[in-house]
Amino acid sequence: MAKPIDIGLVLEGDDAKKFYRYMENPTITNKGRELIREAIRLYRSHPSE
Repeated sequence: MAKPIDIGLVLEGDDAKKFYRYMENPTITNKGRELIREAIRLYRSHPSE
């Protein structure tokens, strides 16, 4: 049987606080918005079955 993979990433202190704040209120850049629009466009032009 395969063993689970332990990622081993642990955030502490200020890093953990920033991560949780971001997860509660994520932001997106203009470039990120463009990438999402392009992904939607590609999906609509070649939908998977």
